[in-house]
Amino acid sequence: MAELEGNAYAQYNLGLMYLNGNGKDARQDYAEAARWLRLAAGQGNVDAQYNLGVLYDNGQGVRKDYVEAAKWYRLAAVKGNADAQYNLGVMYDNGQGVRQDHAEAAKWYRIAAERGYVRAQYNLGALYLNINGQGVGQDFAEAAKWFRLAAVKGNAESQYNLGVMYAKGQGFPQDYGEAAEWYGLAAERGYAQAQYNLGVMCENGQGFQQDYAVSAKWYGLAAEKGYAPAQYNLGVLYLKGHGVRQNVALAKELFVKACDNGLQAGCSAYRKLKESESGESSVPSLMTVSQ
Repeated sequence: MAELEGNAYAQYNLGLMYLNGNGKDARQDYAEAARWLRLAAGQGNVDAQYNLGVLYDNGQGVRKDYVEAAKWYRLAAVKGNADAQYNLGVMYDNGQGVRQDHAEAAKWYRIAAERGYVRAQYNLGALYLNINGQGVGQDFAEAAKWFRLAAVKGNAESQYNLGVMYAKGQGFPQDYGEAAEWYGLAAERGYAQAQYNLGVMCENGQGFQQDYAVSAKWYGLAAEKGYAPAQYNLGVLYLKGHGVRQNVALAKELFVKACDNGLQAGCSAYRKLKESESGESSVPSLMTVSQ
């Protein structure tokens, strides 16, 4: 038996089989996975250390224990495991199993980001973008650098944030055309806020020729995902008949959905429509772009 022979590689592979439910003799069993991974991790197997950290992080097969998770992540991180480096950064960011320390989070994100780890690149960019400069000083150029690296690899959040930075002129001259390009990439990946922002830009003629029908399309896609500002703005378009056939009943439905999703403007618009037979005197104003 590998357990008796101390074969860390075999122990790790057996743990992985139990973790994923691979092999006819290894149905998924997190407790058994933890047992074998622990044996391999104790002998210094880096991948076992990382995976054991994940089990403690998620409470799978073991009692959830962030301190233990951080311990195993750290052992793997110092040996160059990028997944562990990123996860350790997250734990410092959130104060899970370690004292919250944004500077330490930034350190581990950077180590993983420099190895091309996309989520670490995004998180590091977010720290630099933060107005409070958490762990690092606010630096739009650095934020854009890391967002761009993640964005070109298809990270929708980074694509969206680059769009926001171009729209606001943060780190670049304001450029609605560039903002629209990045929003478009994120929107195509289903990112609701990017879809909403594209709707706003189409409606306002920012980076595009004004087009209410296209605006309604983007609002509709974001609204389907439960994004309240999009539900509200689409309701306004149906109320006014801009880019869509006027439909007051559907506008009311959309305002109710926005209200149910926590947007007070939706609640207010619905009340105004209820109080007015025609609705013309109570048409709510469109919201500005969400960022």
